[in-house]
Amino acid sequence: MRLFAAVLPPEHIVHELAVEVAKLKRLPGAERLRWTNRPGWHFTLAFYGEVADDLVPDLSDRLSRAAHRTAPFDLALSGGGQFGHGKALWTGAYGEVEAMRLLADRAEAAARKAGVPMGEHRRYKAHLTVARSRDSVDVRPYVGLLREFTSGTWTVNELVLVRSNLPRSGVVGEQPRYEAVARWALGASG
Repeated sequence: MRLFAAVLPPEHIVHELAVEVAKLKRLPGAERLRWTNRPGWHFTLAFYGEVADDLVPDLSDRLSRAAHRTAPFDLALSGGGQFGHGKALWTGAYGEVEAMRLLADRAEAAARKAGVPMGEHRRYKAHLTVARSRDSVDVRPYVGLLREFTSGTWTVNELVLVRSNLPRSGVVGEQPRYEAVARWALGASG
């Protein structure tokens, strides 16, 4: 299974972001970007890639412990930026970002301890991708608009293990499908 650990914003925050993305899509050149879909909006904490079925139970146990050791925290979507000269356009996080960074570190450590090959450790950068491009695109106008954006605040109270189902149809613009395979309450005992 192709898996990652994530924080999923609640529906009312997703709606606020959808309103902002609708504004971005009206900018000149927006058709050059592949816009991510609302069901796929998430903060990836740790990307695991293809995980062998026999590693999933231990990974799940370790993620459960990581969630239980992490207190709920407040977050908002805020600002924006790009990676790779316009190859990814994203909105960021505002609030208790250090708590999310700690949860990301714990999600990565859980995978390493479960035997999931993780490659090189990188410092966590909280971002939620709203668009991608195969080519370099000048996204400065989009980043400028996103800099003015801040959503309402919500309390992050769960860690989610998500399965990514890559497109198989060959249809241009088809998006990956994401499904939550497990959820753990933050700060819960057990």
